[in-house]
Amino acid sequence: MPRRRWTGPLLLALLLTVLAPLPAAARQPTAAPPAPTADRVPLPSISATTTQVASGLRRPTAIVAPDDGTGRLFITEKPGRIRVYHPDTGLAATPLIDITSVVDESSGNERGLLGLALPADFATSQDLYLAYTALPDGAVTLARYRLDESRLEVLLSQPHTEFNNHNGGQLAFGPDGNLYWSIGDGGGAADPLRAPQRLDTLLGKILRVDVRRACAPLPYCVPADNPFVNTPGARPEIWHYGLRNPWRFSFDSVDGSMWIGDVGQGRWEEIDHIARGRGGLNLGWSCYEGLEKFADGDCHAGETYTPPVFTYSPYTGGCSVIGGHVYRGQRNAALLGGTYIATDYCSSTVWALRPDGNGGYEQAEIGQTPTQVTAIGTTVEGEFYMVNDLPGGLHRVSFAQEAPTCRVDRTVERWGTGTKVELTVTNTGTTALNGWTLKFPLALGQTVVSDWNTDLTQLSNTITATNASYNAAVAPGASFTIGYVASHTGDASPPPRFTLNGDACAIGR
Repeated sequence: MPRRRWTGPLLLALLLTVLAPLPAAARQPTAAPPAPTADRVPLPSISATTTQVASGLRRPTAIVAPDDGTGRLFITEKPGRIRVYHPDTGLAATPLIDITSVVDESSGNERGLLGLALPADFATSQDLYLAYTALPDGAVTLARYRLDESRLEVLLSQPHTEFNNHNGGQLAFGPDGNLYWSIGDGGGAADPLRAPQRLDTLLGKILRVDVRRACAPLPYCVPADNPFVNTPGARPEIWHYGLRNPWRFSFDSVDGSMWIGDVGQGRWEEIDHIARGRGGLNLGWSCYEGLEKFADGDCHAGETYTPPVFTYSPYTGGCSVIGGHVYRGQRNAALLGGTYIATDYCSSTVWALRPDGNGGYEQAEIGQTPTQVTAIGTTVEGEFYMVNDLPGGLHRVSFAQEAPTCRVDRTVERWGTGTKVELTVTNTGTTALNGWTLKFPLALGQTVVSDWNTDLTQLSNTITATNASYNAAVAPGASFTIGYVASHTGDASPPPRFTLNGDACAIGR
């Protein structure tokens, strides 16, 4: 399970320390994203809402749809059960399987049955693959459950005794037919085990194994093209390393790329996007947290680190990123086809990301989920569902197009290590504003040194700008302009997204 964050004075002290921006040569992007379609709906024009369709789940952790023509959803519960939901009949009272006798849930909040994956031949094989923490010592475990025989077969286990958090737990079959599994860094704060940068342990990694075959004495095979099969002392199962707690990852069903939500230490949550077939990448932890050098982190000279494509700080209200999926359903294909959707356990913000065709990513906040969402899943047809930890509900996700109620036009001047930004905000809605709050992020390394026409506060890279006494009232169609001067350490780019009184704004120039 994604862990809760530090709060209070300790977190504040950490977040207000000097930011160490990322050296450009230290980390390399994964691949240039594809060019966007010209007629795409702007992300701020998309809204996400949820409808609860079932209740009574006990700490659900994953949603998977069997491709067997039944229209069912399988939902894992932390104690060790898999429940079955059907849109016509609801949540079945009898679990599909119950392995509570072998699952260690009680020794830590993040332990239990954490992940589920179904092979392409599930309809005939009746095999399920499970990730869980096992009794008696919490070892993170990969197992095959043969449904027709009610038999559990352990395939791979990684000791995890020092701390009970950061277990990872995502399972997914990739476009190559291999099974991928995420394991956290072994827990504790600030990478005490120094495991993610080591190749002799499975902690802090994403693994890739072939469970369709057995290569004695192993009950699985290691693909010959895994990146470290010929590296002395390395575990050959490793696909990526340098991860902290990759709670949820997924594959785009069209281009096969991998999207990873990696839970941060307390300063940055991050999302990684990696091209299909590209293994052996070092995703940075604990040399980096997000794009920022981590104090006393485990850095190695000459190492190449792959940066995330999106980060956000706890000052957004977030605490643990919940990685989601790229939307490839038919119901909303014209609206958000090819858009990646994620959320956060604490803030419940729905994040939308997609490549902008210029090497970057469009981003927007497009809605709110129920509290404490732990997983996003899809039906066979690609439509979205979510589960939330407490009180334990299943929610159908809907998307719609709505005209934004605000637009922000940006005017930017740059020089040396400074930048001046003026923001003209237009009320494009039908309701007058009587007081406003504009929120937006700055690029890493930017610090506001002066501002005008607003009361502006910067916490980490998150800006909160509120109205002055003389510009609080904004009629429909009217505008106000605010501005600021900021220093920067190399990245002078303007803010990429805005919300006005909680609603996403369109971006003009």
